[in-house]
Amino acid sequence: MMTTRNKITRRLAVITVLLFFSFTNGFTEKYTSKFDSIDIDEILNNERLLKNYMNCLMERGPCTTEGSDLKRILPEALELDCAKCTDIQKEKANKVIMYLAKNKKPMWKELEEKYDTDGKYRIKYREKYGVDLENI
Repeated sequence: MMTTRNKITRRLAVITVLLFFSFTNGFTEKYTSKFDSIDIDEILNNERLLKNYMNCLMERGPCTTEGSDLKRILPEALELDCAKCTDIQKEKANKVIMYLAKNKKPMWKELEEKYDTDGKYRIKYREKYGVDLENI
């Protein structure tokens, strides 16, 4: 027969193991890095390429492999504050956000209407980075 102390010790051991696995899985699961080498400046400075990505994200046109992957993971990346993004992906995402909000306001507004209907990600971005995307 198991004593109360043994039951508590066993439960603590199980909880510890579960927490360990949940934390380590959370920290190691990242989006694929196979597209980290994409030249984001080339896309941002090429109106045709930028428009093609925009049409893909807005479901108005075909998607490249990269565009399809971006469209698939974008809602989750926004929801999780890019927790699964590599450092390079986070850097590039911030660059794209700042560029579009500052230089391509109609595109930015359209993306916000589709992917941030209630404005919660805009607020989160302002709180995290101190940048008000409305007033760039």
